[in-house]
Amino acid sequence: MTIALRADPARHDQLDLLERSWLRFTDDRTLIRHGGRVIEVSPTHYRVSGLSAVARLGDVVELRGHGPGRRGEIVQIREQDVVVAPFDRTSDAGIDDLVFVDGPLSLTPHASWRGRVIDALGRAVDGASEVVQGDSRLAAQSVPPTALARQRVDTGFRTGVRVIDIFTPICFGQRLGIFAGSGVGKSTLLAMLASADAFDTVVVSLVGERGREVREFLEDTLGERGMRKTVAVVATSDESAMMRRRAPDTAMRVAEHFRDLGQRVLLVLDSITRFAHALREVAIGTGEPPISRGYPPSVFTELPKLLERAGPGADGAGSITAIISVLVDGDDHNDPVSDAVRGILDGHVVLERGIAEQGRFPAVNPLSSISRLAPKAWSDDQRALVGKLKAMIARFEDTRDIRLLGAYQAGSDPELDLAVRQVPLIYEALRQSPGDRPSADPFADLARHLKTRERPNA
Repeated sequence: MTIALRADPARHDQLDLLERSWLRFTDDRTLIRHGGRVIEVSPTHYRVSGLSAVARLGDVVELRGHGPGRRGEIVQIREQDVVVAPFDRTSDAGIDDLVFVDGPLSLTPHASWRGRVIDALGRAVDGASEVVQGDSRLAAQSVPPTALARQRVDTGFRTGVRVIDIFTPICFGQRLGIFAGSGVGKSTLLAMLASADAFDTVVVSLVGERGREVREFLEDTLGERGMRKTVAVVATSDESAMMRRRAPDTAMRVAEHFRDLGQRVLLVLDSITRFAHALREVAIGTGEPPISRGYPPSVFTELPKLLERAGPGADGAGSITAIISVLVDGDDHNDPVSDAVRGILDGHVVLERGIAEQGRFPAVNPLSSISRLAPKAWSDDQRALVGKLKAMIARFEDTRDIRLLGAYQAGSDPELDLAVRQVPLIYEALRQSPGDRPSADPFADLARHLKTRERPNA
């Protein structure tokens, strides 16, 4: 049965609700619920018999025991039973409890979600009213456009962060990684990038964050103005592995919804490493063997499946520009997750602890940072200038030990003399805090700073 939609918004909502009710009675899954019984319980999973013939990976199930209904997700199917990972922090399952299959998780974003904070299941967690469900027929398919159906990436934009806009400029539809250890300003830089005015909608996914920092990030760093166009998906570090595993997928579905409406969407995911940790916890709980520093092979299968969904949409759609933070374990930029993600993304920005310890923020190393789409954002003159700036900075850093030992004498090498005089001023010009005014023209700001601060024979 198809009900024609009217132009009146109120009438549209009433007809949509009526159609939803009708569809419940035309879908066999809602008329006949398949159930089973719990036969084994562990701290992170439980096994259910009687569902193997009807279950599918990713189906949501409802547990009915001594308390209110609890939900989980099927993560493994065997001939005699299925394995369920609960969404709650602890499993309340007991032997012989009833479990019913609800089918795949349904998520239908709505325009009113902007300005709201939701959890990995799409439920409001900001203390306001329940979120409004959108039209189920507009729900994104959660699969990336085919390679030849995607639009080309060819338009750059200003983030307002000088060091990014000069050395690693970003284009609409690009996927850029922020690689950093803990405590070097990663979240602050992400918040500065999320404040860019170039986007219609911003989707922020905070995965495995400290509960104390979530409100600070949303209220203090993004602010009221930034939150007006932001949908925040939160799964804190104390939540179950399934919620932390689900949060990036939920955020991507929200981003895909607004992209399909023709909008330019910014997706900020902090962090992909904690998402990988959640994947590892779920996979090991099902018996999957670890192969690389404790990570099972399915982790490296799920990472590209998620990240490839970002990027330019098909013709007529918008784009998803993704800023993905990578928490580098032990400051090792070649750990398995960092190495895998770096090969998937379209560029990486490296934050270094040594730069942060010098008080330079953002602590970006311009020599180690690369944007593969930078040529599409630079003009020819800008490309040449950046090449000279990088050469100068490289010369300055390569001779740091010589200068500290006192072996450098001014006048013996004109190029080194220029680097010694200019690079500290360049570093000064690149310093920026969240409270500073975004830079509308970073190259002009750099030139102005060098002109006013340059000192001969410094």
